Amino acid sequence: MTAAENMLVAFADESSVSPLPARDRRPATRRELVPQISGAWWQVAGQPDLGELTGDNQEPVDFAVWQATDGTWQLWSCIRRTKEPGKTRLFHGWEGPNLTNANWKPMGIAMHADAKFGETPGGLQAPHVIRVGGAFHMFYGNWEQICHATSADGKTFMRVLDETGKAGLFGEGPGTNTRDPMILSVGPTWHCYYTAYPQQKGAVFARSSNDLKIWGQPRIVNAGGKGGDGSTSAECPHVVERDGFFYLFRTERYGPNNITHVYRSPDPLDFGGVQNADRHWIASLSVAAPEIISHEGQDYIAALNPKLDGIRIARLTWTQAAAGRN
Repeated sequence: MTAAENMLVAFADESSVSPLPARDRRPATRRELVPQISGAWWQVAGQPDLGELTGDNQEPVDFAVWQATDGTWQLWSCIRRTKEPGKTRLFHGWEGPNLTNANWKPMGIAMHADAKFGETPGGLQAPHVIRVGGAFHMFYGNWEQICHATSADGKTFMRVLDETGKAGLFGEGPGTNTRDPMILSVGPTWHCYYTAYPQQKGAVFARSSNDLKIWGQPRIVNAGGKGGDGSTSAECPHVVERDGFFYLFRTERYGPNNITHVYRSPDPLDFGGVQNADRHWIASLSVAAPEIISHEGQDYIAALNPKLDGIRIARLTWTQAAAGRN
């Protein structure tokens, strides 16, 4: 078995979940909150014109939203089912003057997979962008591994390559479709959450780093339960911290019946593992591939349109209401 397959077995025993180092523990005073979509959605991105690569059934899916150095808002989405050779996926960008503006300007194709860097043709998936000091870091999937690119202005990105000239940082083994990275800082440590499906069973994995370059061993932080254990039932993990608790958003399903489950934990590396995910469940939202954006004291949630024909944003609030479906 691969390391990831062994881990699925190991994590069935919750005693294998080691505690979080003391330096990363949250304060004792905490408020248990529940996220709630507040108000109407506004669409920021729609079906892009890809020229000769435009597909009849193409779909904008997993994406990233961030603010560039010039103050503009950037959105890159993975467009699937295009005429791009291979796995049919590429990145397309949009730009908006304000987060609350609708219908951002299409900026064209932002990135293609490149086989010379070890990327699967047409295999680009799920960009995620963070800003650290004066640099922007984009993490993305190349179908089999998580990759890294950097930018000085938040608009033009260059791949970070290893000593062999390849772009991959890590993955859970061939055929597991390691993808959907999301980066969270907890004290001096960076956590990368992502999904993969060893043995065709989807799970949310995490690895940790002190420098965004060298990443530790994987662990499964959430899998199974009411979200299911199919190959695509633990997608687009997104984690935020609010009032001393960590909240994991995990998408089970896209489309008209889209659903994302939300889990809460005081430990950013333990949302129930394989056997106890449901103990951490607090709510389900009718969204897919959500990203939480904090700006000027307000939280927002960006998500896919139910028809998979664009991307929308709404305000997000946190309440102490009882858990339930939103």
